Amino acid sequence: MSYSLYLLHNSVLTKITKDLFVNKDQLFALAQRITPQKTLSRLIGYLAASEQEWIKNLFIEKFIDKYDVDMQQAIESDPRSYRSFNDFFTRAIKPELRPIVDKKGSIACPADGAVSQIGNIEHGTLLQAKGHSYSLTTLLGGDASLATQFLGGKFATIYLSPKDYHRVHMPLTGKLTKMIHVPGKLFSVNKVTAEQIPNVFARNERTVCLFETEVGPMAVILVGAMIVASIETVWAGQVTPITDQVITWDYAKLNDITLEKGDEMGRFKLGSTAIVLFGENVMEWANELEADSPTTMGMQLGSIKKK
Repeated sequence: MSYSLYLLHNSVLTKITKDLFVNKDQLFALAQRITPQKTLSRLIGYLAASEQEWIKNLFIEKFIDKYDVDMQQAIESDPRSYRSFNDFFTRAIKPELRPIVDKKGSIACPADGAVSQIGNIEHGTLLQAKGHSYSLTTLLGGDASLATQFLGGKFATIYLSPKDYHRVHMPLTGKLTKMIHVPGKLFSVNKVTAEQIPNVFARNERTVCLFETEVGPMAVILVGAMIVASIETVWAGQVTPITDQVITWDYAKLNDITLEKGDEMGRFKLGSTAIVLFGENVMEWANELEADSPTTMGMQLGSIKKK
């Protein structure tokens, strides 16, 4: 075979290969579609909750190694002192390392991580990634009247990577009015998945927490993901679904649960995403924040609009 024919042969072969075998991002998305998500998540959750010394120490040490976790930020810096991998994963951070912005009218970031997307809720949809938007009503469990409160408002999606601090805190002081658990899938919620799988945040299992604040309704939505063992809130503990139906807890008349800005409101046992919603014309996001901007819990996420 001549050299020119050899080159032609290889170029044709390369094209055929690309046509037949999807790129690695598509392959990653495909793998998630065919993986038994809930079975895998339950298995990992069982291991993550184990208090067997060799299991939890192995998991913790491998995790710290792989993700370069800075244990000096933790109140308890000795990895072997944690009772389980879950206790390590939801470790407390030294408060002085996460000061809560106290500037008048400021809104605090709820979590460490990175901005996945941030902006306006337009025509009842939120931006997931370039080319992908999803329904506000679906995100909120199908409650159209609830969605109306946020039409024309603002949203911010914060992705928590494996190495991040995994407690979620209050952006503003608020009184809890409602909690909604929405059953769903458990796709990964990283950037690759957001770009490959439509409606991922409105398809995944999630817990919607509604608060009444000085600027009206605020939602903080904790989105589950692949191998997330559980979602917890400080008022209800572990939110364990007992049915495949949407479940709503109404706190408006039953309890006076008020959390201050910066207070912990929930946590993930293995990582995921927090979405914050505000109503129309009540606040603005910080100008410097955009997709992929790093975040730390307590930093300024936005500001209340002056009346």
